Amino acid sequence: METTKEGLESELHQELMSQLSVADQAEMDNLNDEIKRLTAENKAAFSNRLKFEKEKNKLENLLENNLRRRHEELVRALQEISVEERKRTLVNSRQELKGIEERMTLLRNELKTLDKKVSDAMKKQKMAQEELESYRKKEREAQEKLETDTKDLSKVSSKQAMYRQKMEECRTKIHDLGTMPSNDMTNKYMAYSQKNLFKELENANSHLKKFSHVNKKALDQFLSFSEQKDKLMQRKEELDRGDDKIKELMVALEQQKCEAIQNTFRQVAKFFSEVFKKLVPGGSADLVLKARDGSYMGNANLMDQDSSNYAGVAIKVMFTDQGEMREMNALSGGQKSLVALAFIFAIQKCDPAPFYLFDEIDQALDAHHRKAVANMIHEMSKHAQFITTTFRPELLQHANKFYGVMFRNRVSHVECVTREQAYDFVEDDTTHA
Repeated sequence: METTKEGLESELHQELMSQLSVADQAEMDNLNDEIKRLTAENKAAFSNRLKFEKEKNKLENLLENNLRRRHEELVRALQEISVEERKRTLVNSRQELKGIEERMTLLRNELKTLDKKVSDAMKKQKMAQEELESYRKKEREAQEKLETDTKDLSKVSSKQAMYRQKMEECRTKIHDLGTMPSNDMTNKYMAYSQKNLFKELENANSHLKKFSHVNKKALDQFLSFSEQKDKLMQRKEELDRGDDKIKELMVALEQQKCEAIQNTFRQVAKFFSEVFKKLVPGGSADLVLKARDGSYMGNANLMDQDSSNYAGVAIKVMFTDQGEMREMNALSGGQKSLVALAFIFAIQKCDPAPFYLFDEIDQALDAHHRKAVANMIHEMSKHAQFITTTFRPELLQHANKFYGVMFRNRVSHVECVTREQAYDFVEDDTTHA
């Protein structure tokens, strides 16, 4: 029941707030904010007061339990010792007593300061409490005004609903009368007497009996269909304009797609040629686009092509400074591996990735090409991380971290090893192979 009550009160408060004017809502929000602020200040002042009282009690306990007890102990000790010792002890005790009195003076001053702070905090708390009560009073007055305005609004809403119902009844009666005559027809019968009007009405009813089977709502239907036609024609024009804009957007997107493909292809082709020359100093490589008819597209006529004409990419390479360009299907396994690595490095220069994972990429390469690949990975490791597995020593030359995979008790183990251990590992594996 309590939960239901709180929910209903919350809904009532929300409905009342939604019916307030903008100025009343702003004033209500300001009052709530001020109440929250004063409540927070009251809590802070109360907390400071407790803290100061706690510190005051602590100092009083120190004064009562320690300093005065020490003073009494010194007095008793003076009574038990000899005259000379009493003199020496008296001097020391006086000095110590002087220090204690000075400390007691400081503590009393601190107590006075704390008393003043506590008093000030209590005054602030009292002022904040009074101000809080003032704002709470304003809130109650605003709540009472809100309830009064809500009652007035409820009465106005009831009258408005009643007038709307009457208006709907009048509209229904007007609709039942059918299509209203024009103003010219109305002005024509304004000068007729009531007797003549009834006579004209009788003649009109007699004439209408001849048309008893005519659709009396045909004019209404015609007007309704004409209005629907105008709306549909307007909707068609809007759809036609939307269709034109969509077609323009499709053309623009197609152009952007073609430009993106062409720009990406040019960059990758450029980097591919550069990387391949570094891997194979005496060779050369080209990256070309293939059309759907099987022909190759040059860089000169790329701008005239549609993206739908692109079928793929072909690679032509030459590993010596003499000879003819060959495609991928005419290359050996090691040459294909080298071309694939050059293509991957070219893409890395164009669109860098954070890291690469290579698994025995140098397996089919000879020592010269393995060294070239290792140098290229070292060059590109400034902008990306490369993780490789290998059984050859060339890739170990520039590595920063080494891991060895060992098989013990039918279980593989991965352990971090030194550079020398890594070289021994690959050399031992090469010897056994």
